[in-house]
Parts: sequence; structure tokens; C-alpha cells
Amino acid sequence: MDIVVGVSGGIAAYKSVQLVRLLIKAGHAVTVVPTEDALRFVGAPTWEAISRNPVTTSVHDDVAKVRHVALGQGADLVVVAPATANTIARMAAGIADNLLGTTLLATTAPVLIAPAMHAEMWAHPATQANIRTLVARGVHLIGPDDGELAGGDSGPGRMSEPERIAEAALSLLAPQDLAGRRIAVSAGGTREPIDPVRYLGNRSSGRQGAAIARAAADRGAEVDLVAANVSAEVLAVARHPRIRIRPVGTAAQLSDAMKAIAATADVVVMAAAVADYRPAEAAEQKLTKEDGPLERIELLENEDVLAALAASRRAGGAPDGQVLVGFAAETATDPEARRERARRKRERKGVDLLAVNLADAENGFERTDNAIEIIGPDGSVVAAASGTKGEVATALWDAVAVLRIGP
Repeated sequence: MDIVVGVSGGIAAYKSVQLVRLLIKAGHAVTVVPTEDALRFVGAPTWEAISRNPVTTSVHDDVAKVRHVALGQGADLVVVAPATANTIARMAAGIADNLLGTTLLATTAPVLIAPAMHAEMWAHPATQANIRTLVARGVHLIGPDDGELAGGDSGPGRMSEPERIAEAALSLLAPQDLAGRRIAVSAGGTREPIDPVRYLGNRSSGRQGAAIARAAADRGAEVDLVAANVSAEVLAVARHPRIRIRPVGTAAQLSDAMKAIAATADVVVMAAAVADYRPAEAAEQKLTKEDGPLERIELLENEDVLAALAASRRAGGAPDGQVLVGFAAETATDPEARRERARRKRERKGVDLLAVNLADAENGFERTDNAIEIIGPDGSVVAAASGTKGEVATALWDAVAVLRIGP
């Protein structure tokens, strides 16, 4: 895809260097269109080196190729980061006296802006009116965040981090192959109470499940996300008009919620780490040393939620029936050993696809990145992905799409 990144004159321009790198790393061609003021913060040689494309600010350069409109006409997406108060005002007014302005007027592609300015400027009625105008025209907005600003100030106006902007940008390029589909996703880790303050649990943050839910919504699906003990910070990525979040705590609660929504789902993804066991009884009061030594905790086996969903799905398997996807976090460092365990688990659980990843003190849980291999119905590795959990989520839905409709 061809992406134009417009850069206006704010101190946050330095962050956009990383944004361009992320978009290129994702496989897209990027052309940077800075304003003259932007070049006072980051020079043209940097943009050209990073993007591998020539950089200019003037409508009078490369006139023979009608560059001042060709960039907008050929773009699949335009991102403006940072979008200063001045640039936002000029966009709202349709001013086109530089290359960025003409590009924005000439494009029919989606436009994403990442505002960056001091808090007072962001709160000003003029800026807010301009934002409302742009949003009403279909311009997409990310941020601004609340945080430290230039000059030691703090408040709303900080440009979102490059990773968040890249994720939002790539979501706008996502295929709509899940439009009209209902998706059920579980995320996080269940907690089985020992007493009111202690529990048996695991290290799952829910980031991967939240990313899977968001990627499905970006591709047009209606999503129910069952979130087991997932923090508000992690769930922020799953805030989307087509995602309904259902918080749960224990394995039993997760099972009940997933069974209810799976009944009408086209695809079910069990990304949550579900506790295999629970205490036979949970103490009503906190257990203390004064009560004497705790010599043993009797455990009962929890229901295998994934296997239960597979056994009760309304129609078996792709391409016509419900598709069921499981996850397996394995500690075996040998890749083939992990694959073999995943093959057995996929067969035992009765799922269509099983994503397996290494999970230990350094990998998998509580991290922003991940690496998976996806085992298909015949036991082969049908896909592999590594990178951010958003990138892994995209690869998973690509594998589901192939299973449902073929390559």
C-alpha cells in the first residue's frame, strides 16, 4: 500500500521518524510530506533516508508529474503526525498553499490525524470546532494523549506514541473480510480464589486477546470480548464501537460467558489462559499465620472450556461451520517439540486452528510482542508470525480467512 505521512511543525515531529519506520516495516511504501516548519525540527535528509523517497514541501517541484495532486490521488492512506493546531485549522478551512495541503485536498483515501499541541491550544474552542469539522468529514483521529508536553507543561495535547499511530493507521487499511461476522474472543487469565485476597492464577495480561478482538473489529466483525482480569490500560486497545467487553474473574464465569456468546458466533478464539484447577473451598476470611500452618490446598479440576466449546459448536469446522481457534502457551524451547505438543492438543481439543507460542520468563506473557505458529487441520504449520501483538493478531485472522474461504 502507498501511505503518505504528512509532518507539520511541532516538536513531536521527531516521533514521526519511528512512525515511518514502523509503516515501512509493515511492508508499505511511504512518502513523507513535511511542511517548511517541520523541516526545522527534522531535516529532509532524515526523511529521505528513512522513507527511501524524495522529500519536498513545494507545489512547484516535479511539476511535470503534477506531484501536488498525484501524491493524494495515489495514496491508499494519508497520516498527519504531528497535526498541529495550525495544520488542523488549515485542513478544516481547505487551505492548500503547500504540498501537504494540496495532497489532503486531492486524496479520496482515508485520512488519520494525530494532534500534538499545548493543552490550552487543544482546549481552545477554535481547535475543538475544527476537530468536529474534520471528524464530520470522515477524518479519523487518534489522541491526543494526556502527558508531559514541551516546556515542562503537562496535560492533554501530547501526540500519541508512534506504535499506537501505526496500529491505528494499519487498521484503516485492513480488509473487510469479516464484515457481518460475529466473533467471540476470550482474553486474560482466570483467578481462582483461595481467600478474599489470594488466588491461583497466571501471568497473562490479556494483550494478545485484546489485539485479536480489535483486529477482528477493524476487519468489520461484531465482537464479544470476554476479559478475565484484564486491566483498563490493556483493554484500551479494544475500545471500539463493534466490540462489547464482558469482564469475568474465574474459569467458571469465563465458561458461562463464552458458551453464551459462542452459540451465535461464526468464529470463536480462546486466547485466555484458563486455570486448570481451583481450590475446593475458598476461605471466607483471609488466611493468616495465626490460624496455623497451611499444610495443603485441595484442588478440583476446572472444566476444559475449549474442548466444551468444540463439542457443542452448532456446526463443525470450516469453511461452512463455526471456526474454533485455540491457543497453547508452551515452555519447550525446542520448536519441533512445541509443534508436536500443539498438534496433539489441537486434535485432543477438537479445534480447527491452534496457535502455539513459547511462554517463559522472557517470552509470551506480560510483553508487548509475541511469536506464534499456527497449526492447521492437517497438523501442518499453516502460518507463523512475530512482532507486536497487533501484527500477530492480523496474521491469525489471515489464517482464519484462508480456512474459511480458501487461499
